[in-house]
Amino acid sequence: MNQRGTGLRERGITGLETSIVLIAFVVVASVFAFTVLSAGVFSSEALKQTIFAGLKETRSRLRQNGGVFAFSAQAGTTQTVYKIVFIVSNSLAGEPLDLTPPYTTDESGLDPDFDAAAVPATIISYADDNQRKGDMPWSVRFIGNNNGDNLMEDGEKAEVTVWLLDRNNAIDESAANAVQYMDTSTANGGGIGALVSGDPLVGKSTKFVIELTPQIGAALTIQRNIPPGLRPVMNLN
Repeated sequence: MNQRGTGLRERGITGLETSIVLIAFVVVASVFAFTVLSAGVFSSEALKQTIFAGLKETRSRLRQNGGVFAFSAQAGTTQTVYKIVFIVSNSLAGEPLDLTPPYTTDESGLDPDFDAAAVPATIISYADDNQRKGDMPWSVRFIGNNNGDNLMEDGEKAEVTVWLLDRNNAIDESAANAVQYMDTSTANGGGIGALVSGDPLVGKSTKFVIELTPQIGAALTIQRNIPPGLRPVMNLN
């Protein structure tokens, strides 16, 4: 009798231990499953943020509106293109674009005028078959409805002027020496970073590329050809 009783007690202990092991296995499995699910959710969220960040970097925030115009005048007695003008707008709704220009204009003395207080976030480069300039002088004028600052927001448009040469406002645009090379110094007015003495002037039939690179997002590229005959104002479309 005692031996049978002892056997029953041993089987009862074994069943309790098995229950404990099963419960522990369920708890561990639950914790592991929760960890895996949490890691999956975190990874998915991180992946989504990475994708959105990549799209934001590769999508251009600038859109060209309307035509591209080239203006020519005489450098010495040689007719040449001295500025290129076009209109841009913001292509991403709800995200203002900083268009603080490094130069301003006042139609007095030499234009453009270097703005020492400006902190530009957009870089403009120029290239043609003969040369490349990585940081061009440019100015901006907001047109139509705008709130008066340099942040281009939804519905706003800006007229961008890329300067190749200095414009001497003391001389009529149709006369000799109306435009001149930039002398790499802002102390006497005018710009730096564009065409300097010795650089080829931009004449007829020149193919050029302008790139606007904002602080965030892909660059806006504009490619055009100067017509075979130069006029004071040329629509390059």
